[in-house]
Amino acid sequence: MTAPRPAVSYREPSFLPLTVSTASTVAPRTPVHAMATRVDIAAAECWTALLAGCDAAGRTRLPGRLRELAEATSLYAGITWWNGDGACHRGRIDRARARIEEAVADRDGADFAEAFVGYDQAVATALVRVHNRLRSPR
Repeated sequence: MTAPRPAVSYREPSFLPLTVSTASTVAPRTPVHAMATRVDIAAAECWTALLAGCDAAGRTRLPGRLRELAEATSLYAGITWWNGDGACHRGRIDRARARIEEAVADRDGADFAEAFVGYDQAVATALVRVHNRLRSPR
């Protein structure tokens, strides 16, 4: 008698685990949270296209989604903070986004994955900073 085979579960890759988790904690039911989820899905689609070596829609959709998440983050943060004290965070997000877009154009999966780590960290950090600023007494 053979032992039953364990069920294998497959999970979609997550490219924004910090951002999605942070947004669900500090900004649930906001455009930031919704957009973070959309970007994560678009990133997984793009990753699949990169691995398959094809020009699937996910590759062309991702850059716009990244910009939309940055825009949603800026609105959550407030334009004054985003362009003032938050400019360093905006810069980190923009640099990471540009690196992701370059990796997609070059079809470089390794650089894509590495760049997403930086992007995820940059957006999540900005969200935490904004949340802490909003919670602190003035």
